[in-house]
Amino acid sequence: MSRRLELVGGAALAVTLALPAFAQEAHDGPPPMSEEDQAISAALQTRMGDTSTLMETVPIPESAAECGDTPGYERMLCLIDLLKADVSDENLERLQLGYSRTEAEYWSNLPAGAFPKRPGVLLGELNTKQRGLVKAIMMEATSHEVDEGFDEMVQTLNADDYINTVSTDYKAGYSSFNTKFAFLGTPGDSGVWELYYGGHHMGFANTYVDGVLAGATPSFRGVEPFPYFEMNGRVNHPLTQERDAFATLLSTLSDDQRTTATLEGTYRDILAGPQADDAVPDSVEGLAVSELDKDQQALLLTAIRTYVGDITEPEASAYMAKYTAELPETYLGYSGTEQISAEDDYVRVHGPSLWIEFSLQSNKSTEKVGNHPHSVWRDLTNDYGGQTE
Repeated sequence: MSRRLELVGGAALAVTLALPAFAQEAHDGPPPMSEEDQAISAALQTRMGDTSTLMETVPIPESAAECGDTPGYERMLCLIDLLKADVSDENLERLQLGYSRTEAEYWSNLPAGAFPKRPGVLLGELNTKQRGLVKAIMMEATSHEVDEGFDEMVQTLNADDYINTVSTDYKAGYSSFNTKFAFLGTPGDSGVWELYYGGHHMGFANTYVDGVLAGATPSFRGVEPFPYFEMNGRVNHPLTQERDAFATLLSTLSDDQRTTATLEGTYRDILAGPQADDAVPDSVEGLAVSELDKDQQALLLTAIRTYVGDITEPEASAYMAKYTAELPETYLGYSGTEQISAEDDYVRVHGPSLWIEFSLQSNKSTEKVGNHPHSVWRDLTNDYGGQTE
């Protein structure tokens, strides 16, 4: 069966926020939880831990050899079967779930204790062999480029382990232990399922339809501290390549281009973040990419590639080909400084299909002065693989 990218279904362009977009999120922490969520959070607290899962160095078990050495979808399915056969019945009930769009929308920038509705089993509830299988599965679904794909996810998990060493908010659950992993729908060559991998500052959502990647978005990343930190035996700097790519592009704008690209208002966070699937404005703002010269357009494509490059080939190239073809109808906008180094600095790319946001906001978890990014890649035609139910 061909494993090429197929854009299955379509999501209607989102509606405009009722409130001014740039005022969406204040800097006063997570919103209050409902009584139901408080109860779920209390139950989750009994399962959360504060140890590192060391996903970069955890060994892939020898049993993975049963799945062969040819990368791709069939190997991923084989690895999934090995994992499901190895976990306890209790963990399997949380690992293998039915597919629903509602369940798929339960991703967040918040830590585990502040957002208890994430589906799945905690990485820390799995033993070393099982975490090795999770690693192998995720390496089949993501690119192996340095600072992209799987490596970027490892660094994001390392950030939570770092926060765990400095934060006094023990109920938040800052630790890679508390990252969730799940299959929404049954993995196979028919039907719909999503590979769900999410935690604090991370949302990964590959949706497959009849054995084909139908959508790789929403794809959310954030990190604190920023721009770099040392943890788990390495220097980590996730999202610096995204920031640097956009800053390089903005530095080339002429005065007239800069004026046109500047967005009104102050953006304290991304618009189309968690539980904000309908937050993309109907109208475009900013500078038409058609007004950029070829070198500037190449820089924009480099920035876009830092998002699309998180997934495997040939799917990443299929997305890039689509976004390249849509450049004449795509717009670039920003607010704040061109260096994207100060609080409330913000940049976005808005096309017929493509929506990317990068936002800097004040630190919340490390209790240190500074800023950290939130960023999201959405495809307006096939978020969640085009699934609506």
